[in-house]
Amino acid sequence: MSLSIGIAGLPPERIVFAPSPLAELAAILHALAEPAHHADRHGRLTAIAAALPVDLADRLVEAEFLWRSTRADILLPNAPGDTLTEDLDTLDRLDDETFVHAALEITCSRGYGRRRPEPLSDSGDRERVRALASARGPLQSAFADRLLTDPPAVRAWLRRLLEDCEQAFFADVWQQVRVRLAADARHKARLLARQGLAEALAAVSPAITLDAARSRIVVDKLQDAATSATDGLTFLPTVFGRPHLIVVHAPGWQPVVHYPVATRGDEEPRALSPETVGRRLDAVAHPVRMRLCRTLARGPHTTGELAFAYDLSAPEVSRHLAVLKKAGLLATRRRGRYVLYELDLPVVARLGTDFLESVLR
Repeated sequence: MSLSIGIAGLPPERIVFAPSPLAELAAILHALAEPAHHADRHGRLTAIAAALPVDLADRLVEAEFLWRSTRADILLPNAPGDTLTEDLDTLDRLDDETFVHAALEITCSRGYGRRRPEPLSDSGDRERVRALASARGPLQSAFADRLLTDPPAVRAWLRRLLEDCEQAFFADVWQQVRVRLAADARHKARLLARQGLAEALAAVSPAITLDAARSRIVVDKLQDAATSATDGLTFLPTVFGRPHLIVVHAPGWQPVVHYPVATRGDEEPRALSPETVGRRLDAVAHPVRMRLCRTLARGPHTTGELAFAYDLSAPEVSRHLAVLKKAGLLATRRRGRYVLYELDLPVVARLGTDFLESVLR
């Protein structure tokens, strides 16, 4: 399944890489609401959550459906500013109908990207929104009612909420990450200018590719959908959004891609394509290869040593080792005329702690 973004006729200068303070704040708020998605940021998130004033924490819960499961489109600007204030000013310029639709679309609409509901002017749409919101619980139901009844008041409330987040913790966080985000955006922009779009996309994520006709960007996602970048395409780098790759593709909105920044050295490995993950899982699913993994986790072995240990033929062991090696799970080195095979533990660890513990048991 995939999401495609049509770019036929789109000039390269309309493809923009830039950091957004609002998008990064939304990523942090999502991580605070769903810490299990972001185990690598556990320490930092715990510190932010512990320092939140009680009243601010309570207000964040009221609006968390805007960022909990994913990010509402209004939080991912296609023309990001240098400061949170600038991003919020852009948000304020949206008309009420657009703002309400986007705020409710993630959890109070029957399908992202389908016909745009108009709950402010259509009583049927309004009742459908209220019914879906009530199914999400009393807090979201109350928030949706306020949004439908008095959009300007809710918009002012939300702006104040985000400004209070800036004062409580985000100003300090932004000072720490903005240089890294800006550097990543400049790097991708240089790749686009010097090597072309395909190279720039490859640097963004292995889940994003350019089709053979170079007319569509294809993103591996859980849904089949399509949109067009008629007026432009914006890429927003994120530190706290890792590992999520989010694409704004609703009708009437300029597409925006919110992607995790490139890693620094070996601090964090790059995200893998679904095909690579599937190949690795298939490789370790075979019982013989699982036994070989348990042996190779303890140290390097030759094909002959493995064949003797498991009473297998050398060609049979070689075939299994070839599968594991093709999946990227083995490290090899030569000792004279022998090749030593060893399990690449950092790579295997990314398949999951349960699997790692089972091969090291």
